[in-house]
Amino acid sequence: MSDCKSEQRVNIKFLVKLKKSAKETFQLLTEAYGEDCTSRARVFEWHKRFSGGRESLKDDDRPGRPRTAVTDDNIEKVRDVIRKDRRLGVRAVAEEVNLDRENVRRILREELNIRKFCAKMVPNLLSDERKERRKELCLDLLQRIENEPDLLNSIITCDETWVFTYDPETKRQSMQWKSTSSPRPKKARMSRSSRP
Repeated sequence: MSDCKSEQRVNIKFLVKLKKSAKETFQLLTEAYGEDCTSRARVFEWHKRFSGGRESLKDDDRPGRPRTAVTDDNIEKVRDVIRKDRRLGVRAVAEEVNLDRENVRRILREELNIRKFCAKMVPNLLSDERKERRKELCLDLLQRIENEPDLLNSIITCDETWVFTYDPETKRQSMQWKSTSSPRPKKARMSRSSRP
């Protein structure tokens, strides 16, 4: 419970002991706290509780089943499954660890703090070796341009074309579980082959 909320409940309890009505209590709280004041319905509810003899400032326990599926053991199971295959969907993870999908979703988001991201599309994935080779070629070209000023007039350029005989992976198929602080995976931009 926030400090402001707790402070306002103390004041409501104090005003009940001073025999102030619920309406007067709400008016005084609004005057004191302005926009941060608890809603009218909440003030009336807590006024009624304190008038009935309640002493505790804490919220009542909420009804329903306790969260038993989100245990350290289940969190570890989900973490292990995700480490083995980061592309699994929530349904597949739930089946693997024998848990409800909503609990798996809660573990992934709240406990493990991971989200599913699509791969970032880049024009080309280069190895360190290829990057070094491109750098050398560019430096060589710059040096030749300095020595031969008319060199660019004699160069013919064209677009690179990638040809595949299979359907490349879709954006959705490339999704992976990643923590919010880790970098997005990268994937080279590809298109379907025109060959049969």
